[in-house]
Amino acid sequence: MAAKTQDQPPEERLAELVGRRMLAQDAASRALGMVLDEVGPGRARLRMTVRADMVNGHELCHGGLIFTLADSAFALACNARNQVTVAAAAEIQFISPARTGETLLAAARERAAAGRTGVYDIEVTEQGSGRLVALFRGRSHRLGGAIVDEQPA
Repeated sequence: MAAKTQDQPPEERLAELVGRRMLAQDAASRALGMVLDEVGPGRARLRMTVRADMVNGHELCHGGLIFTLADSAFALACNARNQVTVAAAAEIQFISPARTGETLLAAARERAAAGRTGVYDIEVTEQGSGRLVALFRGRSHRLGGAIVDEQPA
């Protein structure tokens, strides 16, 4: 994630702090090589390069791993306001296959939030061409509590 200036609004700095903390504690996402490119209130962008150990019998990226990438971006986006939030439901539509060596980009954005519930759309694309790989929609449920105690200045 690119270094940001102190000119950022506090909610943007808080989202970055939360995103870095969450990814640092997420062994599964780190093991898959996921890298956080951007995070802000209600949004996140995460990327993952498809490795040889991520393909199925058709030599295509395993759908479960594409789902995992989208789900991780969803988690970062819905927790970015520093409120502990979990998935209540999620679905995915696979549009085109991904192959070894391709870098997938999952861009999450909040579509609606009311009370303790939110709805997020995540587009997974191939970074080089922009080809759409999958569409993911997640519904979140806020539990309460905070991810980080410290607040950015």
